Amino acid sequence: MRSKSLSLTRFFILICAFGFSATLFAHGVDDSTKQFLLANQGVSIIPYMYIGAKHMVTGYDHLLFLVGVIFFLYRSKDVMVYVTLFTIGHSLTLMFGVLYDIAMNPYLIDAIIGFSIIYKGFDNLGGFKRLFGFQPNTKAAVMIFGLFHGFGLATKIQEFEIPKEGLFENLIAFNVGVELGQFSALILVLIALSFWRRHPSFLRFSTATNALLMSSGVMLVGFQLTGFFTTV
Repeated sequence: MRSKSLSLTRFFILICAFGFSATLFAHGVDDSTKQFLLANQGVSIIPYMYIGAKHMVTGYDHLLFLVGVIFFLYRSKDVMVYVTLFTIGHSLTLMFGVLYDIAMNPYLIDAIIGFSIIYKGFDNLGGFKRLFGFQPNTKAAVMIFGLFHGFGLATKIQEFEIPKEGLFENLIAFNVGVELGQFSALILVLIALSFWRRHPSFLRFSTATNALLMSSGVMLVGFQLTGFFTTV
């Protein structure tokens, strides 16, 4: 039983550790997607849904943040509430950012996204109560950081100057794809968590896992700020 428990722990920590380097490229767009975005004319519902789902599944910054959000949520109702708040924030800034051409420096916005991972890991460790004696509103924090996550992708899309024809419909399709990808990824994470929570190692290694989340966020922030200061 002990070896099985340790195996589950190592597996889940490995998922987080994989995000260590992967987060650095979370908002990258591959060449085939880039060419499609530039060449597409008119409404393309299915392709944009696919691109949205692909972005979320490979968007390790989003996934690491969501892992932090749901890490200590045991009830399905709570998971739905927090994920919905994140989705609302993410969708609002993506749509408004692209449609109204609201631009932000990509390095700074990705640094804020990295900070959101640090924040959630710190929150899960009880850092606010221990160091500052208060607990911020977690629901408000998730939605606010969701706004920044949405701006991250909006900034990337704006760089490609996508044709205006059918833009609104394509963005809606993209958002639907993002939610489908998010749902698929969350199902896998929740399954892994549900198995891990049955073993004593969950609480024993929860501190290490959230510290790993924070370290991943620190790496992302450092990488993005380096890029910002070397390009100004």
